[in-house]
Amino acid sequence: MKLSLIKALVVAAAVFFAVPANAATLKLGTLAPKGSPWHKALEDLAAKWAKLSGGRVKLRIYPGGIAGDEPDMVRKMRIGQLHAAALTGAGLARIAQEVQALQMPMMFESDAELDHVRGKLRGKLEGALEAKGTRVLNWVDAGWIYFFTQKPVVAPDDLKPLKLFTWVGDSAYVEAWRASGYNPVPLPATEIHTGLSSGLINAVPTTPLAALANQWFGLAQNMTDMKWAPLVGATVISTRGWSRVPKGDRAKLLQAAADMGARLQPEIRKLDGEAIAVMKKHALKVHAVPDAVKAKWAQGARQGYPRLVGTVVPKAIVDEVQRLTDAYRKSGGK
Repeated sequence: MKLSLIKALVVAAAVFFAVPANAATLKLGTLAPKGSPWHKALEDLAAKWAKLSGGRVKLRIYPGGIAGDEPDMVRKMRIGQLHAAALTGAGLARIAQEVQALQMPMMFESDAELDHVRGKLRGKLEGALEAKGTRVLNWVDAGWIYFFTQKPVVAPDDLKPLKLFTWVGDSAYVEAWRASGYNPVPLPATEIHTGLSSGLINAVPTTPLAALANQWFGLAQNMTDMKWAPLVGATVISTRGWSRVPKGDRAKLLQAAADMGARLQPEIRKLDGEAIAVMKKHALKVHAVPDAVKAKWAQGARQGYPRLVGTVVPKAIVDEVQRLTDAYRKSGGK
């Protein structure tokens, strides 16, 4: 009788904890460090998807570059080793070059301008990504890019002697920096900390939250107080991965992902400012840039556009971004 009871309990437990036979396990990679706001949001999304699908969809998160640098993640999505990724614009542009138009240096001055232009172009951008076999689940930016350096940088000439991190594989950007008199050093983002420690690089364009989360600021304790460009981001899934999701679950999972993005976006923007305050308490020095000097940065950035437009980003969409930005400014932000 005891044996029968034990067997019954084992069977009941197996039924209770069993994963549905048609369950889809989707692997998602991200550079976001474990415990960071992005990682926590993705973990919450994974739990939500499992609940909404009745266990039919499991999202497995690989944070902190475990799945490789963003170009590696894009490649792994193409061959099916990964199904999804939370990418910055650097990775998204490896899928569809059009996304790079949102990250042209010194193009935007505010979150409001970025949001307005992306809102107008969202369908076009998502269509370009989908044409390359990638579906957008949500848009969540990583913040504004500033220069974090081992020596103070205010004017463009201050940056030129420094060894500047650039994403490996972005040859057009490397050439654009070099042509302007800078010293770019291509590396995977997963090697930034090692590069700063070894002296291979001593300047990194990145967001305050990323500098804090990855502890890069401890090795580059100067920040140039000038928005270089927004670091846009999105959570995406390959068409192959999405096809594994039961059709009856797709709408509610998409809505959950959209809700996650809507919650996280304002949080990231708030935390970016808070990250600067925290780093300042731990020896970060923030260097103001006078308006006249910002104009020199902007002029230099614009001079580099011809090496990028038509090479790493289509001219038509850059022109459209510029037109929409100019119109938004002329309207007073309406």
